[in-house]
Amino acid sequence: MDRRQFLTAGALAGLSVWVASCADAEQTASPSTPASSPDPGTPAAQATEPTVSGIVAEGLNVPWAIAFLRDGSALVTQRDDATIVRVSPNGDVATVGDVSDAAPRGEGGLQGIALTPNEDAVVVYYTTENDNRLVRMDFDGNRVSNPRPLITGLDMAFNHHGGPIVRGPDGYLYVAVGDAADPDVAQDVNALNGKILRVDDDGRPAPENPFDNEVWSMGHRNNEGLAFDASGRLWASEFGQDRRDELNLIERGGNYGWPEFEGESDDPRFISPAATWTTDEASPAGLAIIGDTAYMAALRGRRLWTIPLGDGSSSAVGQPRSLFTDTYGRLRAVAAAPDGSLWVSTSNTDGRGRPEDGDDRILRVTV
Repeated sequence: MDRRQFLTAGALAGLSVWVASCADAEQTASPSTPASSPDPGTPAAQATEPTVSGIVAEGLNVPWAIAFLRDGSALVTQRDDATIVRVSPNGDVATVGDVSDAAPRGEGGLQGIALTPNEDAVVVYYTTENDNRLVRMDFDGNRVSNPRPLITGLDMAFNHHGGPIVRGPDGYLYVAVGDAADPDVAQDVNALNGKILRVDDDGRPAPENPFDNEVWSMGHRNNEGLAFDASGRLWASEFGQDRRDELNLIERGGNYGWPEFEGESDDPRFISPAATWTTDEASPAGLAIIGDTAYMAALRGRRLWTIPLGDGSSSAVGQPRSLFTDTYGRLRAVAAAPDGSLWVSTSNTDGRGRPEDGDDRILRVTV
């Protein structure tokens, strides 16, 4: 039993031991990217320090992903009750629909969401009784309806579902699929689990994919955050097992090594991460990028990580810093809002947190 299995077994009293390693890996920044903060007394630190400027909404049920509409409101998936709510900037919350065939369990349920460019449909990723799947639903501004499966039959387990969806600058959808607790599948290019997929809005392989199928990159364990930077580069947060969690710069056809290695490697067959954390202060979930900085939520680490990405000319990143440690509990979704702020969701009602009155919340972070 590895570290996260032990934690999950303890949390789920009365249930049998599950293999549960992805959502509770605490991590510290690696020696190569130490997490020490600049002196808060320096002018640079004072000028750039993100702050929580308010609470957008309260009383949510494991808000897993956030997709902004043009009017500044957002569609938010609630993992454990499989509903989608619309949250306005002033805090109004309205249910726009549910996913009737979703079957939340373990770390699965209703997860990623992305809008079509004209906002007439959403694409969601969720767990059913038999699989994980990608589904398109019509959206008329008030309700979602008419679900149409795009990709079905993705392996599922108690954990390692993956689930984030992001639309790239090329217009295609990028979808991370976990290894479903079967590590070897991540190295099978013909299997979709343990991969990042690139597909169109009908779920078909996008043109110029490297393996003539849906797969864009491989060798992944469990990605729960995807984000593009201003240079059009895709970044992904990834849960390790016992040694390292990762932030990866994703390349077309890249192999990120799982299960052959986690963390750094000098094996030329695999791409090493841009930054890693040990198993104490991370458990990386949602990811967003504003300007040249990535913002990565930490579940068991109970904080928000900031990682400078540089000017886009290399994969090298700056020194990660942690914010809000132990202040708001487990943090899960991170999304860049149209007004330039971040919306960050807590995840204290997910069975592994310590919920307080008002949980779960969406926080507004001024950066």
